[in-house]
Amino acid sequence: MKKKKQVFLTFSFILMLFITSLSKVNAQENETVKSKSIFWERVQFGGGLGLGFGNGYTNITVAPSAIYNFNEYVAAGIGTQYSYVNQKGFYQSNIYGGSIIALFNPIEVIQLSTEIEQLRVNTSYDPFYGGDTDNFWNTALFVGAGYRTQNVTLGIRYNVLYKENQGVYADAFIPFIRVYF
Repeated sequence: MKKKKQVFLTFSFILMLFITSLSKVNAQENETVKSKSIFWERVQFGGGLGLGFGNGYTNITVAPSAIYNFNEYVAAGIGTQYSYVNQKGFYQSNIYGGSIIALFNPIEVIQLSTEIEQLRVNTSYDPFYGGDTDNFWNTALFVGAGYRTQNVTLGIRYNVLYKENQGVYADAFIPFIRVYF
C-alpha cells in the first residue's frame, strides 16, 4: 500500500509540474506586452494518453512531453510516463519513468527519431498465482521514422534493446502517433 501511495504522489508531482509549466506558458501569451523569450517560442508540449479496456483488463497511460526546436530540422526533448495495468485475477502493474528524445526532419514530411526510455515496473500477482511481486527497470532504445504533417507525426519505431518475453513491450516494432503544440 505504501508503494502505491509513493507512486501516486510521484505521478501527481510530475503532473502538477507539467500543468504548472503549461499555465505559465499560457499566462505569458495573455500578457498585454508580448515579450516572449526566443526559448519559449521554440518549445512545444505534447504527449500521449492511452486507455485500454477489455474482459477484466484495464490499461491507463498518461505520457506528457516537451521538445525544444533548435531549428526547422532538429529538436530534442524529455517526457514522463505513468501506466496502470490490471488483469483482473492475475496481476496489477504500475509503470513509471521518463525518456529523452531527439527528432530530425530531413524534409518537411519525414521525421526520424531516437529515444531512450527508462521505466520502473512494479507488478503484483494474484495470490492464486503465488502472490509474488516483480519489480524491475526496463530500458528501451527506439529508432523511428514517420510521416509528419503540421504538429502530428504518424510512424513506427523499433526497440533496439528488445528481448523476447522480457520487459514491458510485446514486440520490438511499435506504431506511434506523436503530437506537439
